[in-house]
Amino acid sequence: MKRTLSLGAILLAAAQPVSASNTLIAAQAPVAVAKSPMTVMPDREWNKMGARPGRNSESWTIDGDGLNEVTFYGGIEADRTLFREVNKRGTPLPRFSSTMLLTDLPALLEASYRIALNTPVMTINTVVPTTFLGQKAVQFTYTYSRVDEEVRRRGDAVAAIIGGKLFMTTFDAPDVFYYRRDVAAYRAIVATAAIAR
Repeated sequence: MKRTLSLGAILLAAAQPVSASNTLIAAQAPVAVAKSPMTVMPDREWNKMGARPGRNSESWTIDGDGLNEVTFYGGIEADRTLFREVNKRGTPLPRFSSTMLLTDLPALLEASYRIALNTPVMTINTVVPTTFLGQKAVQFTYTYSRVDEEVRRRGDAVAAIIGGKLFMTTFDAPDVFYYRRDVAAYRAIVATAAIAR
């Protein structure tokens, strides 16, 4: 039986100390992310979560898991998934292809979320061209709710395909408070993203 979390339970979780397996990321210092050549320089301290969502990814938070989460995907290779498989035989995750168009990337994230996060209610709201890591890219926004929660979440993402590999960042937070408060901090990180030479 799945547990449904109320907004109060989520806010209470924010008051709890961050997990000891997390690592503090200092402000104003460049840092390589997701075991890749991608670097960013945060304008404030973040906590790097100990558990990684997938092979070439990592997540950061300010207040705790599920409250304000930035995820970096660094150089996802062709025929790889964004996340670890949940049920490879029954519901395999979609795989990135180096032949995908930039406009295919929001659908890749959406299909991955639907399976990995068990989130049947997800909408891609906007998709616009942009520049990321000095390359043509796509920026998109989305909303979703998890089956075991009553909270609507909002997300921002930017993605580019460089050398046949996917580089992407996402920001997810509850729409009620954390998204509005912290989306500017996420966008500040994206603005500093670069590929180390």
